[in-house]
Amino acid sequence: MKEKVMMEEERKGERKGNDQAAVMAIGAAHDDEQFDGEKWVHDSSIDHKGRIPLRASTGAWRASLFIIAIEFSERLSYFGLATSLIIYLTKVIHQDLKTATKSVNYWAGVTTLMPLFGGFLADAYLGRYFTVLASAIIYLMGLTLLTMSWFVPSLKPCEGEEVCQQPRKIHEVVFFLAIYLVSIGTGGHKPALESFGADQFDDDHAKERKSKMSYFNWWNFGLCSGLLLGVTVVVYIQEHVNWGTADIIFTAVMALSLVIFIAGKPVYRYRAPIGSPLTPMLRVLVAAFAKRNLPCPSDPSGLYEVAKSEKTKGRLLCHTDKLKFLDKAAIIEDNGNPVENKQCSRRLATVTQVEEVKLILNMIPIWLATLPFGICVAQAATFFIKQGTTLNRDIGGFLIPPASIYALAAIGMIISVTFYDKVLVPVLRRATGNERGIKILQRIGIGMIFSVITMVVAALVERKRLGIVKSNADNNLPEKGSMTMSVLWLAPQFLIIGFGDGFALVGLQEYFYDQVPDSMRSLGIAFYLSVIGAANFLSSLLITAVDRITEDHDGRSWFGKDLNSSRLDKFYWLLAVMTLANLCFYVVLAKRYSYRSVQRSSSVAVADCYDKDAEEV
Repeated sequence: MKEKVMMEEERKGERKGNDQAAVMAIGAAHDDEQFDGEKWVHDSSIDHKGRIPLRASTGAWRASLFIIAIEFSERLSYFGLATSLIIYLTKVIHQDLKTATKSVNYWAGVTTLMPLFGGFLADAYLGRYFTVLASAIIYLMGLTLLTMSWFVPSLKPCEGEEVCQQPRKIHEVVFFLAIYLVSIGTGGHKPALESFGADQFDDDHAKERKSKMSYFNWWNFGLCSGLLLGVTVVVYIQEHVNWGTADIIFTAVMALSLVIFIAGKPVYRYRAPIGSPLTPMLRVLVAAFAKRNLPCPSDPSGLYEVAKSEKTKGRLLCHTDKLKFLDKAAIIEDNGNPVENKQCSRRLATVTQVEEVKLILNMIPIWLATLPFGICVAQAATFFIKQGTTLNRDIGGFLIPPASIYALAAIGMIISVTFYDKVLVPVLRRATGNERGIKILQRIGIGMIFSVITMVVAALVERKRLGIVKSNADNNLPEKGSMTMSVLWLAPQFLIIGFGDGFALVGLQEYFYDQVPDSMRSLGIAFYLSVIGAANFLSSLLITAVDRITEDHDGRSWFGKDLNSSRLDKFYWLLAVMTLANLCFYVVLAKRYSYRSVQRSSSVAVADCYDKDAEEV
């Protein structure tokens, strides 16, 4: 009798669980009336109440526009701070050019490497929404502390003066603490927010998939619009009012972006964190090593894979022939007990898990090959802006702040992204039959070509500037330096690097988001940001190495105490040659690269990446 009661209670529990599952699935039975792909989103996402999202009221552009607006606000604050940082360090903190450049590069490096940690937390434990929320609060704390460092009497750089020869040590400590808090905030904000925006589009829905291909273009349009406002209006306030007023604007804008982000909560689509993505990767490596002596089957269908109907999160990947050693992780060992073999997770991985490891390993050469491009980009926020301080910035009676010249890079990127999305892509789709127009790595390669051209133009302009400095010195007018040369001479190099960013930077974002496993989307964006971060560190190391190598017996090198005693033109030529040589290496990698292929049919257990059941993404 007791067993009967227990069985009845168990059946009731099962019925209750089944009822809840039915509500969550919104009739996810396989009859056509209930399974409506146009009405419901079946891509493992949920709405803010934990239910399967309605396509008409969640996600897509209605949600991503909130996120792009937040990126606009955050980038206004970030670039308003970042582009003027070298000027603040030299004018207020009184660091010399070499030290200030290294300080900026180290800060930029930390800021763009921190997303590796933030992206991991977002994917594995916190989820993207809560990662953005927490990091935005830390970001706001940093900006609040930055504002206090200017207005609180005991933290101000000087007592009763805005500029002094030696600022207080406490101001330096608080200032660097504030900007590194901003770095930590950016570490979670950047990878989680951008991937959260891309998550609003369903890859299995044709219309939303095409919209997602435009998402990264318009994301960068919002980014550049915020950058444009940050390096013009805000930088003008820094130059002509004071730094503290600009800090108040940064703080207010960041607080507003936090409110906007929370307001969009009902229309977002969410992805639940699924634990560390490193665990299945480690399993593949351990299983492949444990079965290293087994021969790989000639037919990939002999490898282990879960049925597509059992795959609850992510998509099944197709088998590829590269890195075949790793395929051994998916071999089912024949020891007389097939059930036990499959349950021994430490010695068995699925084909999809193996292919995910291959994806990450294949990305490493591409990541390395994009570092020289990142080094070129790093010059725009340091030496390019510092060059602007030595030129005549009077345009029609209006004195342009040095950092505002960076706005031309943003304008170049806006033009590039808009032209690419609205003109090039439709034409290229018809010409190539590729949904993207051209392959992602081809887009990145075009941007690299622009970076080579940028360095050549920058070298020629700097050579001309140094010629004017020498001419004025020969005419006993050394105090004029290069002030007789207009700052507009810098316009071409900023515009060209902006054009290149529209191809390479946007391409890198798309590449690292699309080509990583589905469980690592935030980390994918972090990988993109780490290119820029590592490039900033490498730029500092390169400056140190070149400084020592080129130093003569009199202690002079390519990097002097100021620009007029330096030879930046030679440094730019060096970067142009390095980037050009690297571009040749990159072309070889891009031609040999295999893009991720997703199974589009459940008719096979393991699909080869070249057969009809595979779809390249």
